[in-house]
Amino acid sequence: MSEPRRLEVLRAIVEDYVHSREPVGSKALVERHHLGVSSATIRNDMAALEEEGLIVAPHTSAGRIPTDKGYRLFVDRISDVKPLSAAERKAIQTLLEGAEDLDDVMERTVRLLSQLTNQVAVVQYPHLGNAQVRHIEFVLLAPAQVLVVLISTTGRVEQRVVPVPDPVTEPDLMALRQHFLASLSGTPLTRITGHLAECLATVPVHKRRTATVLARSLEQLAGINREDRMVMAGTANLARSTVDFPLTIGPILEALEEQVVMLRLLSEMEQDARGVSVRIGRENPHGSLSEASVVATGYGPDASAKVGVLGPTRMDYPNTMSTVRAVARYLSRILNN
Repeated sequence: MSEPRRLEVLRAIVEDYVHSREPVGSKALVERHHLGVSSATIRNDMAALEEEGLIVAPHTSAGRIPTDKGYRLFVDRISDVKPLSAAERKAIQTLLEGAEDLDDVMERTVRLLSQLTNQVAVVQYPHLGNAQVRHIEFVLLAPAQVLVVLISTTGRVEQRVVPVPDPVTEPDLMALRQHFLASLSGTPLTRITGHLAECLATVPVHKRRTATVLARSLEQLAGINREDRMVMAGTANLARSTVDFPLTIGPILEALEEQVVMLRLLSEMEQDARGVSVRIGRENPHGSLSEASVVATGYGPDASAKVGVLGPTRMDYPNTMSTVRAVARYLSRILNN
C-alpha cells in the first residue's frame, strides 16, 4: 500500500466519522471520496491501517473508527491551520472589543469559543507572576474616603473604597498618586511590597498616615487572585456528546470543576510550529480525560497563559485548531491595547 493513499484513506475515515458518528466502511469511502481505487483495494488499505493500530472495528459493526493513534497521525499531517472566514473573524473582533474589563474579556472569550466549536471552552487568567503595575488611580469620594484603583499589565482592574485617617484634598491626593505611580509603574505585582516601603519613606511626614493606608490598600489589591485560575463555558456540549463517552462523562466534568487538573494540563501543553497544542485521548496524563481531546494555545505578551477547548476525540480538529488560534490572537490584541 502506498504511503500517500494510506494517509488519504485515514483522512477520509476520520472526516466521515467526525461528521457522522457512524463507523466507516469501505463502500462508503468509495462512494463519498474520489480515491481512484476499488472497494477491494480500500478494504486492503483499511486492514493495513488496522494492523498499525490507526483504526479499529467497534463491536457489532463492519465499519472502522479512528484510534487515538490514528487521530494523532491525522492531526500531525494537518500541514496548515486554515484561516477563519471574514464573518467569523468579524464576530470574534466585535464581541471581544466590547468587553469592559478583564473578567468580562475572559467570560466573553469562553462563551464565544464554545459557540464556535460546540465544545467546552477554557481560558486561564493571565499569570500574575508576569504582571506589572500599569496604572494607579486615587479618586476622592469624600473628605476622608478614597477609591483606590490598581490596573495591571494583564488588563486586570482591582479597586476598593478605603477610609483615610485624615481629611485629604484633591490636590494632595493627586500628588500622592503621582508619587506612587512614579515609584511603582512597571513593578512586578509580586514585588510591590518592597517598593511601597521605599515609596512611603519619601512621602512628606504630614501626608504619611494617609499614604500608609493607601499603600496597604495597593498591596492588598496586588495580592488578589494570585492563585492560578480559569473560567470555562459550554459544559452542556459534553452532555450532548454522551455517545462519545461510552464509560461516563462524570470524571471529565469533575476534572473541569476541580480546575487543578485542567490548569496543570494547560500549563504543560507546548504549542507546535502551527501555533497550537493538541492532546488526544490517552495522551492526557490524567485518567479522567482519557476519552477527551484538548486543543489549546498561548496568548498574551509571553503566551504563558492558555486558551483552548476540550471535547471528545471525535473532534473536527482542523476547524477547532484554527478557531482556538484565531481567538487567542484577538485576545492577545485586546489585552495589549
